[in-house]
Amino acid sequence: MKAPTDPLSPAPTDVLVIGGGPAGSSAAIVLAERGRSVVQLEKSHHPRFHIGESLLPANLPIFERLGVAEQVKAIGMQKWGAEFVSPWHGGRGETFNFTEGWNKSLPFAYQVRRSEFDEILIRRSQQQGTQLFEGCRARRVERQSDGQMLVEAEDDDGTPRAWLARYVIDASGRDTLLGNQLGNKRRNSKHNSAALYGHFRHAERYPEEKRAGNISIYWFEHGWFWFIPLADGVTSIGAVVWPYYLKSRKVPVRDFFLDTIALCPSLAMRLKNAELVAEPEATGNYAYSCAASYGPGYLLAGDAFSFIDPMFSSGVLMAMVTGIAGAEAVDECLSQPQQYTKAMKEFDRIVRHGPNEYSWFIYRITNPTMRDLFMAPRNDFRMKEAMLGLLAGDIYGDTPIWKSLRAFKGIYYVFSTLSLKRSLLAMRRRAANIRPTEPERAAAG
Repeated sequence: MKAPTDPLSPAPTDVLVIGGGPAGSSAAIVLAERGRSVVQLEKSHHPRFHIGESLLPANLPIFERLGVAEQVKAIGMQKWGAEFVSPWHGGRGETFNFTEGWNKSLPFAYQVRRSEFDEILIRRSQQQGTQLFEGCRARRVERQSDGQMLVEAEDDDGTPRAWLARYVIDASGRDTLLGNQLGNKRRNSKHNSAALYGHFRHAERYPEEKRAGNISIYWFEHGWFWFIPLADGVTSIGAVVWPYYLKSRKVPVRDFFLDTIALCPSLAMRLKNAELVAEPEATGNYAYSCAASYGPGYLLAGDAFSFIDPMFSSGVLMAMVTGIAGAEAVDECLSQPQQYTKAMKEFDRIVRHGPNEYSWFIYRITNPTMRDLFMAPRNDFRMKEAMLGLLAGDIYGDTPIWKSLRAFKGIYYVFSTLSLKRSLLAMRRRAANIRPTEPERAAAG
């Protein structure tokens, strides 16, 4: 079936998926496997660069389900744990090994180049029967009087295209096509950040096989850094910083990025012999969510619905989980329209679950009490095992980590109260740090 070039003659399809990232491709794979006619639009051409290279152990069962486990294994570097390094604790690191977590079936994850990983997923989507259009940007979605969704798009060369879909899955990532079109995207007032990132060669890696692929998180005065080793010898380095700090930049991004690294001696030491392999980039990375995750004829998956600080490497997992959940909800609605309310409410529960669970920790991760707890982990009430479950992404299954996580939160509040002056000072400092800059206020308005 060839899509028309005349937008007045839209082609029919069961489902149109906007976006070729992990959320969109996961949704398309599931729907195509279930015999639905699926069109998938991707504004770029794969392979294309994307940040977010660190996956979680909970991704592995999803790879098996989607039929891409061996391909991901072939491009990935094993990640057995996560290390947190604190200058407020003598610059030492504390490593959390997934093998010590509650669920012993999730011992490791992978670090991947997203250009390779995302292409594996989208080619699997195509292999399963999805009609894929790369270099095709969705411009507008409109519900018709008969309930169908008109999607208007445009190729790289300006050629218009259009489809009539029974359902649309918006997996457009931080473009948030429907969130913007419907006016229900909201900046997260509880968190705000920006990012600088680049790839280095010859960064110092740990010699032990099971530490070499670990992600390292480095706290520093203006936020935190990631250190993600990739299988080809390149290391992804990024700084997630408060908006005021990025706004202070007076020099080119490259110089500012290197100057920022110099503010973190532990990281700078590992990069003393490293060289940038591409120009670093900077982006406004502030958190947001949309007021509604679904509506008549559509739903929002992955970053198209919500984006949170990437400290816990949860982005790809949440994208894939919500993409699959969205596909299952749409499939049920197509088969049994009377189940619409039930199916969509279950999808809404899932799409909100991940951001809700990770946000509590993200909002407090730079608090001195939280840093103390991370740098001296204890397994009272199985709290460390539960935290490892959270770090592994094991939040959607049956692993009973929740009582132990509540115990961790309770201890956090107790210790914060015992150091009340320090806690109040940290709260005031954070409130000042997350205030949006003027350009962000304008964009939010």
